[in-house]
Amino acid sequence: MARQVGAEGHTDGEWRTRFERLAWLGDFPRPSGPRSVSDEQVAAVVKRTLESTPKNATHWSTRAMAKETGLSQSTVSRVWWAVGLQPHRTATFKLSTDPYIIDKVHDVVGLYLDPPGVLWCSVSMRSPRSRR
Repeated sequence: MARQVGAEGHTDGEWRTRFERLAWLGDFPRPSGPRSVSDEQVAAVVKRTLESTPKNATHWSTRAMAKETGLSQSTVSRVWWAVGLQPHRTATFKLSTDPYIIDKVHDVVGLYLDPPGVLWCSVSMRSPRSRR
């Protein structure tokens, strides 16, 4: 940059530090090493994330997917971020993996349809300090 404007070498560094908050003087692209993850591996992570679920879970975590695919957790996280996948967020209903879910639903529905004759209330005492 100093050569382009005819300035000395140290001037470039001075201006760069003064105006480093400007976008066009920000961090420049740097060379990196070759990709270590192939397109096929990325496609496999995306496909497995969208089309399957792990055992005993409702959705994939980065750790579980990394263990399943042999990639690192960071790599799985980067793939999901690049594609916009968020397996923990879903707009569809998911069935519980709890083996006692039927009994729990039965208890809740039973209380709703035939409530007990006694009403229980819980009272929380507040300290004088929290009344402000």
